[in-house]
Amino acid sequence: MNSARDPRIAIVGAGLGGLTCARVLQQHGCSVAVFEREASADARPQGGTLDMHADTGQAALCSAGLLDRFHALARPEGDEWRVLDFATAAPLAQQGPSATGGRPEIDRGQLRGLLLDSIAEGTVRWNRAVNAVTPLADGTCRLLFGDGTAEDFDLVVGADGAWSRVRPALSHAAPGYTGVTFVETGFDHCDTRHPDLARLVGNGSMLAKGAGRSLVAQRNSNGHIRAYIALREPEDWHVAAGIDLGDQRAVRTHLLRMFDGWDESLRYILRNSDSGFINRSLFVLPTPHTWEHVPGVTLLGDAAHLMPPVGLGANLAMLDGSDLAHALVTESSIGDAVRAYESIMLPRSIEAATGSAQGLDHLVPATAS
Repeated sequence: MNSARDPRIAIVGAGLGGLTCARVLQQHGCSVAVFEREASADARPQGGTLDMHADTGQAALCSAGLLDRFHALARPEGDEWRVLDFATAAPLAQQGPSATGGRPEIDRGQLRGLLLDSIAEGTVRWNRAVNAVTPLADGTCRLLFGDGTAEDFDLVVGADGAWSRVRPALSHAAPGYTGVTFVETGFDHCDTRHPDLARLVGNGSMLAKGAGRSLVAQRNSNGHIRAYIALREPEDWHVAAGIDLGDQRAVRTHLLRMFDGWDESLRYILRNSDSGFINRSLFVLPTPHTWEHVPGVTLLGDAAHLMPPVGLGANLAMLDGSDLAHALVTESSIGDAVRAYESIMLPRSIEAATGSAQGLDHLVPATAS
């Protein structure tokens, strides 16, 4: 960018996409501030394991100069998949890890930690919630913080996820419920405490599915298995069932009834998990989700193209962050950079969102296969 001064760039959200963008910008000598509403990097668990695709997530890591460090942490064997019959737990399909390690797995927390360690100290301003964004007449953008203060920037990047506070500056779109809810649970020290489940899951991921019901279990690092009980139900399924989600025993009992007729080795996931149950309703943005260019503001990742969690979201968010950063350091102005980035990102996200919707239907079919 040709400018009489360094452009003031703010990224809202210290997730994978925002941190990738910050890392690439700093590699090219650009100043950037990342504003995060959480109090610290370890304020909450970061979620399960991610498969990094060669042409998206790994490409972004390569452009950020972090691919070698990623491979030192990643688990190529985690790319293994197996599908089991829900009634017998007999294998229906199996895929071993790619010979080239095409989609190695890594815990989301490990990947975020890798990115955080790669940016300059003080880049992330923790406990700085952004409540709203206002584009200004001069092409800049004002951040309104939760503490009542405000600050102006030449570019604000909304990397703040599904319920983005930046998105309304560009779009009236809001996430809608997919009709599917994941109920998350987990198992610790699985090879010693849950050896039968460990063998059932293998080195990667296991899927069993029936009509409107699925069980997914994934190996994480340090002997942990994370499981998702997938339900094609109304968002308030627990209200209709008269269940308090805080009553873990009642949730367990009800889920076991919902999976009546499933093989007992699979129902083990419902009976014997170490952690409680976390209800996660799945939301998506409309497809296509586009907007007219607004000076001084853009979006990346889930803020731009929230889609079902079937392996693309984190990869695309990181590629978005890398592509935007490269546009900012190569184009002659911020406006040209954002237009160039959006001209690539928006069509790509529409195609990915369509594929992700199909992937969710495959993962949790409405009727028996």
